Amino acid sequence: MTTTTTKAALPSNFIQSIIDEDLENNKHAGQVHTRFPPEPNGYLHIGHAKSICLNFGLAAEYRGLCNLRFDDTNPSKEDVEYVESIQEDVRWLGFSWDDRLFYASDYFEKLYGYAVQLIKAGKAYVCDLNADEIREYRGTLTRPGIESPHRNRSVEENLQLFERMRTGEFEEGSRVLRAKIDMASPNLNMRDPVLYRIMKASHHRTGDNWCIYPMYDYAHPLSDAIEGITHSICTCEFEDHRPLYDWVLDALNFNPRPRQIEFARLNLNYTVMSKRKLRELVEQGYVTGWDDPRMPTISGLRRRGYTPESIRDFCERIGVAKAVSTVDIALLEHCLREDLNFRAPRVMAVLRPLKVIIDNYPEDQVEWLEAEYSSENSELGSRQLPFSRVLYIEQEDFMENPPKKFFRLSPGSEVRLKHAYIIKCERVVKNEQTGELMELHCTYDPDTRSGSAGQTRKVKGTLHWVSAAHALPAEVRLYDRLFIKENPDEEKDGVDFKAHLNPHSLDKLTSCWLEPSLAGALPGSRYQFLRQGYFNVDPVDSRDGALVFNRIVSLKDSWAKMQKG
Repeated sequence: MTTTTTKAALPSNFIQSIIDEDLENNKHAGQVHTRFPPEPNGYLHIGHAKSICLNFGLAAEYRGLCNLRFDDTNPSKEDVEYVESIQEDVRWLGFSWDDRLFYASDYFEKLYGYAVQLIKAGKAYVCDLNADEIREYRGTLTRPGIESPHRNRSVEENLQLFERMRTGEFEEGSRVLRAKIDMASPNLNMRDPVLYRIMKASHHRTGDNWCIYPMYDYAHPLSDAIEGITHSICTCEFEDHRPLYDWVLDALNFNPRPRQIEFARLNLNYTVMSKRKLRELVEQGYVTGWDDPRMPTISGLRRRGYTPESIRDFCERIGVAKAVSTVDIALLEHCLREDLNFRAPRVMAVLRPLKVIIDNYPEDQVEWLEAEYSSENSELGSRQLPFSRVLYIEQEDFMENPPKKFFRLSPGSEVRLKHAYIIKCERVVKNEQTGELMELHCTYDPDTRSGSAGQTRKVKGTLHWVSAAHALPAEVRLYDRLFIKENPDEEKDGVDFKAHLNPHSLDKLTSCWLEPSLAGALPGSRYQFLRQGYFNVDPVDSRDGALVFNRIVSLKDSWAKMQKG
């Protein structure tokens, strides 16, 4: 299913203005055709989600088309695993490319033919300089480049050498094909950039058919043109590459041709958005994988329990601009809370249990109490909760010597148990040797059952709880931000970004108890644990009846608080 987005639903931005002007001028025969072009060299992250929503959203808004195309031009870093994960991520976000799934490798023969055309037109040549020499000859921002000694080879010699490159006669790094543009250009990308390099690596789609592979800056504009893309939308780091994008298409006489438009990439605080750095975290064992719930990857967010609706809402709210800025991760969490507040059933879970025995409650009695799942969404219905003599509450909900305004349980004080009765703490039992708190003995007031007629007595504190005899055991994983530094990418004094990893980003609790309505909860199901936050059933580790829950996000909404302030 393709997610449809009306123009009114999207914030107006400069890209829409460009498209509107093109449509008014009947450019591209009034068509809008975009593409999302990931490189299959890693998993997608939240920054890619912005690009996905933008490209597919604009196509839907203008009743156009959006392709999914893999720019698979570097076989040394690519893998089928990444291809499959990217397709899953795009579908999960709610978008469809229908029958428009393409690969740059689909065009390898055409790209080679275009390179031959450039050689014949005197616009490309085979160069024998190695990578270090090419870098040195290129010059700097203040010093013009020096022409390669091989720049003026004849067309015939270049054609022969390029063909021999293709047939595998030369070693990696010994020769490249370069565009012949301008070694004095103020734009370093235009100083005879490399178009093809020798790579004797097996490709995940073409196998060993090729040993030369096109560079991204060459393959990308041509792939766009071949597919009839009208607006090639990319992030701002490609702005300096746009002259080369245009040069390639002009040199090969493409008309009409795509127009490259750059927008500011998404930067999120307390996060890194580099595939290379994320790969380091995975390969060096700092996280459990690309789908670790602490990772900003789409698969990590999905496993943690984020909804596609919340991510699309986030991408819409941050909008599209040219100026690079950093978005507060609190906004992403706010979008998630707003979505889950409506859709997530409220249930009770005790994460750090403390036993409570109600001395005046019959030992063999069990009451089943009616409890709604949500006061925000009546469609979620209700369930029956068992109430019995022995319960669990949270350890932090009891203090033996409480401060003022502590409205939870303490010796001699009363609290209400959610959906149940008012109880009073009568006695505290400790381990005689260690002094450790073992259990509380309480009494209950049978005339204070929630919802019962005539029940009017009130107390200030309300606690969640579970019946010990009916509770389900579970492991609960409390996730925090992966980095403790707001800008972990900032590498001052040679400090590596990994030095800013949060050593407390994961806290595993293995002795948790859940209310029995969660028996059979499906992997991926999301709930609000009363007073604890939003959680989901881990889709990987919850197997064979074992329940493992991930905390998606806490209940505290710092973004909403900032907006009110």
